[in-house]
Amino acid sequence: NGGVTDALPDEPGGYSGYQALFGAKYVDPQVFSGGTPVDLGGNTIESSGGNVGFPGFDGMSAAVSLSYVAAMQEHGVPITYAYISDAHDKHPSGPAYGPGEAGYVAALKSYDDAFATFFSRLASDGITPANTLFVITSDENDHFVGGAPSNPGCDGVNIPCTYSHVNCPSTTITSCPPNNVGEINANLAGLLASEQGITTPFAVHADSAPNVYITGRPSRTDPVARAFEQATSKLTLTNPLTGATQTVTNYLADPVEEQILHMVTADPMRTPTFTLFANPDDYLYAGGTTCGPTCVQQEYGYAWNHGDVSPDINTTWLGLVGPGVRQTGVDNAVWSDHTDVRPTMLALTGLQDDYAHDGRVLWEVLYDGAVPQSLRAHRETITRLAEAYKQLDAAVGDFGLATLAVSTRALASDSAGDATYTQLESWLATIGGQRDELAAQISGLLEGAEFGGQAVNEQQAKSLTAQAWALISEAQTKAGS
Repeated sequence: NGGVTDALPDEPGGYSGYQALFGAKYVDPQVFSGGTPVDLGGNTIESSGGNVGFPGFDGMSAAVSLSYVAAMQEHGVPITYAYISDAHDKHPSGPAYGPGEAGYVAALKSYDDAFATFFSRLASDGITPANTLFVITSDENDHFVGGAPSNPGCDGVNIPCTYSHVNCPSTTITSCPPNNVGEINANLAGLLASEQGITTPFAVHADSAPNVYITGRPSRTDPVARAFEQATSKLTLTNPLTGATQTVTNYLADPVEEQILHMVTADPMRTPTFTLFANPDDYLYAGGTTCGPTCVQQEYGYAWNHGDVSPDINTTWLGLVGPGVRQTGVDNAVWSDHTDVRPTMLALTGLQDDYAHDGRVLWEVLYDGAVPQSLRAHRETITRLAEAYKQLDAAVGDFGLATLAVSTRALASDSAGDATYTQLESWLATIGGQRDELAAQISGLLEGAEFGGQAVNEQQAKSLTAQAWALISEAQTKAGS
């Protein structure tokens, strides 16, 4: 920081005298010969406008992103993170591809080739899974929105699949090709006004699961917020591709459930009035309250939704290879989420920090030599505890999905005097507090064994496991009642 007063005094050790490079403008000359960034094929990296340098969010193909990683590794940066753009869109201009479409298959092939080049290049530098931990994952899976290909016999390999790419308002359903690709774009403000008479001003983080911020930030029990939530739960739209009428809202969560789902931060201004988890085919935004025939349309530019609550979105993958990691191939038996990646990486690299983890070490996929003795001594018992912990604490674990169902029923309710809402929200707040307390106990036990060398109390672990499943069962019973 060049002698400037330390702006982060709470960081252990501070940053006095610390120097860093931020931005490709300053990093590129340090890691690329001549200062000009090149991809794995030796091609100059540039933006869509032809400017040499960092290509932007949609320009990080595997050949580009992995070239940055290799260059930094080769120049002594031992811990390197990188982002790779998705393969299912034609970057940077679009549109989206359908499954098995020629452009999609070609993109996947280019990504395969890039990874092969990347690993070969690092191996020639002496950087291999024998001495380096590689972690590759997707932030989430994407839900495809579109019709079936026009050639049903296609396999995407020998026979490319073909689709149409046109915009289809819901008023032109009869002319919308049945093999069209594109998400269902819907104007949330327009639907609320036309279907429910709600014109309350609001802001929204447009998404398949939009966060709604009502202007004036009314409390969750305010009649304005409650009327808005009730109206949202009743919205429908006509699918431009099929002509079918479908419900917009699958789930609803206000700050009580958002707390359970770990969506609440220390900054109250960032907490939404409520969050709408929509049909995963839909992408919702806030336009004008009068939108006419374009209130709902199929937009071919995008066809892969994420960020929602849907099995095909919630289930993704994690790849680990390196010292201490078992070579087991695909393992669908270990239930985990992204919070487990960090503690697993720390355990494998022998590092510790002062952050509390929401996740746990994935010791099931590690060799015994990479697992502390405190875990190996009671492996079966502590594995059962960890499994219960994930279902209790993860946002899309059994507990979170059950309470989200209860929350949806509460927010959609319009019983006299809001009695149903009040009763269910009170129950959610109570069981949510019980979950937080129990999860903290389990996390403390796991952290102590994983990083503190603390012996596991067998009876305590069994008791916590039983308590976790009991709380999950109570939530599931409430959800199903």
